[in-house]
Amino acid sequence: MSGEPIKPRGRDAVSAQADGALPQAGTSTAEDIAAFVAKARALSPHAPGAKGRLIFALDATMSRQPTWDMACALQADMFREAAALGSLDIRLVYYRGFNECRATGWISDSAKLAALMSKIDCRGGDTQIGKVLSEARREAVASGVRAVVFVGDAMEEEIDQLCAKAGELGMLKVPVFVFQEGHDAVAERAFREIARLTGGAWCRFDPGAAAQLRELLRAAAAYAAGGREALLKLAGSVSGAAKLISQLK
Repeated sequence: MSGEPIKPRGRDAVSAQADGALPQAGTSTAEDIAAFVAKARALSPHAPGAKGRLIFALDATMSRQPTWDMACALQADMFREAAALGSLDIRLVYYRGFNECRATGWISDSAKLAALMSKIDCRGGDTQIGKVLSEARREAVASGVRAVVFVGDAMEEEIDQLCAKAGELGMLKVPVFVFQEGHDAVAERAFREIARLTGGAWCRFDPGAAAQLRELLRAAAAYAAGGREALLKLAGSVSGAAKLISQLK
């Protein structure tokens, strides 16, 4: 895949393929969830030697421009951290503007991801976290995902709907690491619940705090590339890793 963001089709679609619209997310039956879990286990994304896959999701609404620029500068640290453990593929997902949510293909080159991110500008609009969770679920079933990182500062959706989607990711053993910028109480409540339901972690970083975000991204990359054991090793020297490991189930 070229990695170029492609505009999704459909209200809840996020895809790197021209005809790969996601199905509408509805209420899943017990059989649906059991099928998801069985397929995810069969893929064995955490098997020794398997390539780590991380979905890197960012709020790209207007208020996020400073943090987007910071994430552009820091994303290479994720690849560097993972390189010591094996390898890492990252799929960038972002939303902005009016009902615009896009994704790249899987990228294993930090320079390529940085070049793509540098072409994207933030635009005003509502949050679309539900689409991010739907995309993560689709990829988890289709090809295996070790973890999702979401960086944002607001939540303007129905929390129960988000929790339903987060619960399905939890069944698939895909933890969501939610990194919240700022102190919005509504966002914090939703973000904490998403992290809890997926078996992930919630952490706050201060606006403009590059060092804090760098540590959190490094820790998430270590988990995606090497699992819990890699995160435990990193926790001895990186406070961000210690914060994540303390919350993981």
